Amino acid sequence: MALYQAPSFEALEKLSRSRDADLARRELVDPSRNRGRGAQSNRSGRFERQVRESFDDGWNSVETLPQFETVEHSERAKTIITSNDSPDISFDRSINAYRGCEHGCSYCFARPSHAFLGHSAGLEFERDIYVKTNAVEALRAELGARNYRVKPVAMGTNTDPYQPAERKHKLTRGILEVMLETRHPVTVLTKSALLIRDLDLLTELAKLRLVKVGISVTSMDHKLSRKMEPRASSPARRLEAIRLLSEAGIPVSVLAAPMIPAINDMELERILDAAAAQGAKSASMILLRLPGEVRDIFREWLLRHFPDRVRHVLSLVRETRGGKDYDSRWGTRMTGEGPYATLLSQRFDKARERYGLDAKLPGLRSDLFIAPKLEDRQMSLF
Repeated sequence: MALYQAPSFEALEKLSRSRDADLARRELVDPSRNRGRGAQSNRSGRFERQVRESFDDGWNSVETLPQFETVEHSERAKTIITSNDSPDISFDRSINAYRGCEHGCSYCFARPSHAFLGHSAGLEFERDIYVKTNAVEALRAELGARNYRVKPVAMGTNTDPYQPAERKHKLTRGILEVMLETRHPVTVLTKSALLIRDLDLLTELAKLRLVKVGISVTSMDHKLSRKMEPRASSPARRLEAIRLLSEAGIPVSVLAAPMIPAINDMELERILDAAAAQGAKSASMILLRLPGEVRDIFREWLLRHFPDRVRHVLSLVRETRGGKDYDSRWGTRMTGEGPYATLLSQRFDKARERYGLDAKLPGLRSDLFIAPKLEDRQMSLF
């Protein structure tokens, strides 16, 4: 092992345009080690003081390195409902039963949060999954508090509530069971067809006007989708999920996100058309965002999968962000600015109107809430 100063991606990008492109790729993980993963590197988190990397010093002493297998970590959450006051999003309360996400989207804006756990925002974000084993218990406690005030709670805002770990742990299902028991409004956003497993709960919640579901679809091309979201459900299965939700009377919308210039933006109308055909009633769109470490992770993904488009894609991204890789200002961070962003927005508005996806899903009820019964730990005096 040796210490070194991690190269900037500006250097890698420059190399990718020169005869030394092969040298640039040496900084990335061997493709055989990260099959089914989105990130192409695993640099240390930004709060770590040292950067370590194995390399061959010429003595042929480096053993064959293993693949990046998923590792689950159990943790007990003190609270499970998170509040926010962001003015450009539609919710102020959310639940995330998992930290990290195995779907492996290289562009995921939640990646930088893994650095607070001492992990890389790269491969470790999609490999080291934290499971809040007491999520259901913590939710019941918070909903049962005397000062609790009911408002819709969003699920799927940071990491996907139906990522692969949910098959085993069923925390999302447990949370939905509590929501149904207490008649609490909830919204769900996912790119996994696993949510159909909970169709029974979602149907009952919908009858009481307590749930809305959003399905994220990024591409109709199976091969491109597999590159963008290695362990998420295929486009066909997501469309099937939209159909089943719609047939069950559950309000469902499609989220075309992120739209990546020169990668999947040409599919915008096709995505909305397919979703509307399966019963979606509403649609929304988000332009690619590259906050923090996501910038370099996405660039590395481009370098590996679309080396001939790196300069063009990044040039268009900067055009929408005032010449920068990212602009975090409220109101513009989701849509961008400039000619390209304006044209994309106009295309979306016209397609949404054409396919009947400009309806607003009905609001959720908050007047049916029944506080959960909590176990009384106070011992009797007699």
